[in-house]
Amino acid sequence: MKKIITIIGARPQIIKASAISRAIKTRYANEIEEIIVHTGQHYDENMSEIFFTEMDIPKPKYNLQVGSASHGVQTAEIIKGIEELCTEEKVDGVLIYGDTNSTLAGAIAASKIEIPVIHVEAGLRSYNKQMPEEINRILSDHVSTLLFCPTQTAVDNLQKEGFSVDKTKKASKDHPHVYMCGDIMFDNSLFFSMKSDTQSSILEELELEKNKYILCTIHRNANTDDKQNINAIFRALESIQRDHDLTIVLPLHPRTKKMMEELLKPELVKAIMENPNIKIIPPAGFLDIIALEKHARLMVTDSGGLQKEAFFFKKPCVILRPQTEWVEIVANGNAILADADYDRILKATHELLLKNDFTYPPLFGDGKASEFIVGKIIEQI
Repeated sequence: MKKIITIIGARPQIIKASAISRAIKTRYANEIEEIIVHTGQHYDENMSEIFFTEMDIPKPKYNLQVGSASHGVQTAEIIKGIEELCTEEKVDGVLIYGDTNSTLAGAIAASKIEIPVIHVEAGLRSYNKQMPEEINRILSDHVSTLLFCPTQTAVDNLQKEGFSVDKTKKASKDHPHVYMCGDIMFDNSLFFSMKSDTQSSILEELELEKNKYILCTIHRNANTDDKQNINAIFRALESIQRDHDLTIVLPLHPRTKKMMEELLKPELVKAIMENPNIKIIPPAGFLDIIALEKHARLMVTDSGGLQKEAFFFKKPCVILRPQTEWVEIVANGNAILADADYDRILKATHELLLKNDFTYPPLFGDGKASEFIVGKIIEQI
């Protein structure tokens, strides 16, 4: 029986982890034991706890409760906690997801004490090292033993950095194995889509008509904490609502709410709050988010996860970032990079609302990435 620690620290990682936990429970329960560790990097009852319940994810055995802090303090506290747990639990591997400080800390802690690092969502690159996430991705990849790439582009990125796709030698951090396995979030979207149809009532609660609203999410520091950017984005949303007569639904991240109150111009706050067709709602559970994604006309977001989910559910997407790690959806014409630029956001929205020749090739695998990943962990670790 192999034993692994799975590290989660933010809401998207909880969702990603559900796919692997489900594969272990349904197919590999006699071969692998999973210990879930929540770092506490981002923890909020509405943003985290509901996901464990709603998605039937095993509750974390440990919560490091590091809370909010500077990058250095937060990462150091997580490294310390994970190193202690790895030693105490005598684990065979540490599984990390994506690109948060929890991801990087898990990679550093495990690799330093010779425990194999398993990186899911390896090889993603925005080629912008101003993003903390880019630093986390690169460093995590370069100490990993197993690298699971969601797309062929991610494999290509690793090869450009000197990784070999040869798997004749035993997997180690000096000779890591690189796999194109597909995206576990595609697994989740397929699995939870039908569940959402029967269990989510959010469209009725918000009195939304299918295909008559835009779903928007804003949470990245570069957008929320920059006065010019946050004002440009909200001014664009207000203009889009009026110009296209579409309702805008905005599940509001706690930090975004705080920065709106601090940085938005008073007249813009008034226009947003008094517009009945801009619906600002609390953070939504995953089944509700899926329902909102499936029936939106368009999505506007700075979230990497929602960019992909827009593609999964065949919705166009305006990306509120200067670059994206999901370059495939932009290259294929399903999404447009608009950054936090008022004119570009309006232009991209107008263009995507008029476009009617979208295609959705199988860029993200076959929906069985999680089973492939667990199988390889058992085989290689």
